[in-house]
Amino acid sequence: MLFNSLEFLIFFPVVTLLYFAIPHRVRYIWLLFASYFFYMCWNPKYALLMGFSTISTYTAGLLIGKSKSTTGKKWCVALSFTINIAILFFFKYFDFAIDNINAVLSHTGFEVINPAFDVILPVGISFYTFQALGYTVDVYRKDIEPEKNLLRYALFVSFFPQLVAGPIERSGNLIKQLHERHSFDTKRIANGMMLMLWGFFEKLVIADRAAYVVDTVYNNYANYNGFSIVIATILFAFQIYCDFASYSDIARGAAEVMGFNLMKNFNTPYFAQSVGEFWRRWHISLSTWFRDYLYIPLGGNRKGRARKYFNLMVVFLLSGLWHGASWNFVIWGGLNGIYQVIGDMTKNARCKVSDMLGLNKGNFSSKLLKGLVTFALIDFSWVFFRAKTFGDAIGVIKRMLCEFNLWIFTDGTIFTLGLDSADMFVLLISLLVLLVVSMLKYNGVNIRQKLSEQGLWFRYVIYLAGIFAVLIFGVYGPLYDASQFIYFQF
Repeated sequence: MLFNSLEFLIFFPVVTLLYFAIPHRVRYIWLLFASYFFYMCWNPKYALLMGFSTISTYTAGLLIGKSKSTTGKKWCVALSFTINIAILFFFKYFDFAIDNINAVLSHTGFEVINPAFDVILPVGISFYTFQALGYTVDVYRKDIEPEKNLLRYALFVSFFPQLVAGPIERSGNLIKQLHERHSFDTKRIANGMMLMLWGFFEKLVIADRAAYVVDTVYNNYANYNGFSIVIATILFAFQIYCDFASYSDIARGAAEVMGFNLMKNFNTPYFAQSVGEFWRRWHISLSTWFRDYLYIPLGGNRKGRARKYFNLMVVFLLSGLWHGASWNFVIWGGLNGIYQVIGDMTKNARCKVSDMLGLNKGNFSSKLLKGLVTFALIDFSWVFFRAKTFGDAIGVIKRMLCEFNLWIFTDGTIFTLGLDSADMFVLLISLLVLLVVSMLKYNGVNIRQKLSEQGLWFRYVIYLAGIFAVLIFGVYGPLYDASQFIYFQF
């Protein structure tokens, strides 16, 4: 079930109304049932897989809590990780591994491997697996007590708003909220629905509209040159941001309606002034997961610069692989790691050059320049993320550099990239709205709080304007064929 589907517009109000209507002591059971129903709308049999991951990590948590020896606890953690990573590897990376083994075998004269079955990637497996494994480590570190109630823990793993594409919640944040009593609060519900509305705007008005240009150019990149590809690449940066941020915003908003607070997953990442800062603002739940459960255990930056750089590269290569079973994603992750290593190695030299030139690091022009350079580096890496293969990525880059066709902005060619003039105008206006909202957020303005302080008539004007913007300017397929969120494949 997709957030942007008619089914969800029926499902969510029914779940919410019944949640507040039934007694507090059984609400978590109702949410658990609703969450599994939500997940089983894709493929019922894969609910068994999520259930197995839930039971294995739940059991590991209990055993860790009862074990008196550190060695025994470590074995429980190791077994939990082995079981769940093995499941993740089989369903997500088995075909990738076989393809690479066959590539090697084809050059050695050995017979290639032909599996007798096809492995289908279960929706959301990367997200709920990491969330469950994070719980195991939190119990081992004594950050939380083991959850004794299996059904309540199962809800932590499967909570439907963030089940499929995050945020990847921490046990210390979500489990305790599953024990709390949540009242029907109209102000909180209005705030949550406002965040959901903004998420629908990001997805339907911006991301799905930008996708027309991105898909037109990238799926036939050999037919395009220069600025045609540059435009598509820039728009992909906004497509993937609005597509992923919209899911997180709808998830957070839906959870808030019911009284739950999920972690913020994006914080104006394209306003970052370095690649390191970008990753502190982008997909925060995953970045902090890798930081807390991989980077720091590897030694972080405590064992010298060489080890720090090694740890960074391990984290970003694995982060790339987490995103998809393809060398493209590994290269994308590695490229972002290299950016940070080079940035750290040249930091002192760059500071000296700035001092020699008398540059004011805190003024607007310096911040703007650093922001544009950071965006350019990140956007270049997105080429490897979006292209279907490494060969396609190289082809896209070559075609991008082969012609300086700046005239496409004046001769009408830009309107042949998938959007006509009217849709292109709507896209530009919606991106301007995104820019204004992002600038307000970047400067610490709580837009929802500010709006809640306004008069009732003004709030409803804004609400209705947002609803009509989504209904009128949203991109809908034939018979309202809701488009899938990009991160569902991860």
